[in-house]
Amino acid sequence: MATIHTGTTLSPSKLELLTDWLPRQPWYRGTAEPVLARAGGFRLDDPAGEVGIEVMVVTDESSGAAYCVPLTYRAAPLAGAEAGLIGTTEHGVLGTRWVYDGEHDPVAVTQLLAFAVGRVQAQHQSRSDTPDPSVGRTWTGEEEPREVEFVRAPEVGGGTAPGSVECDWTRPDGTVARGTVAVVRP
Repeated sequence: MATIHTGTTLSPSKLELLTDWLPRQPWYRGTAEPVLARAGGFRLDDPAGEVGIEVMVVTDESSGAAYCVPLTYRAAPLAGAEAGLIGTTEHGVLGTRWVYDGEHDPVAVTQLLAFAVGRVQAQHQSRSDTPDPSVGRTWTGEEEPREVEFVRAPEVGGGTAPGSVECDWTRPDGTVARGTVAVVRP
C-alpha cells in the first residue's frame, strides 16, 4: 500500500505543475490561465511499490471546467515517456519526483485495467492504506480489457463502453458531481 506523506513539502505543488501544463493540452477548454483547485479523485497502488498513481480531478475556477488528470510519481525518469512528463517536483521526504501524465505510464494503465475488472481496490486520495469504495467501476466485456482512455473532461453519468471508472468531484460552486473519468475496452 502507498504511504501518503502528510505534513511534508512539495515544491512546486501538483496544482502549480498542472497550472503550467494544462493549458498546453489539446483538450483544455479554458481561455485564460487556469485557477485550479483539487476537486476529487483516488489512488491506485503499484504492486512493486515504486510508482505513485493518482487519478486527480481538478476544477478550473476561471471557467468552471473539470479535468481528469491521471498522474504518476517516480523516483527517476521513465524511459521513452518524455512526451508525458509534466515536470519535476521536490518532495520533502522522497526527494526529486518525476511527475508524468499517467496515460503515458504503463504502470498506471495496467493498474487501472486491473481496477476496472475488480482485481485491485481504489485507495483514498489523501489517507494511507485506506480503500475508497466510492470509486465505481463496470466491466461487461467478455474479453480481458486492454485499452484505457482517460476522459479528460469528466462526463457526468456513464458511457456506452464495455467498462468505465467513475468518481465524485466537487464543482467550483460547491455541488458534488459524479461521472466517468476513464473508459475501458477490450
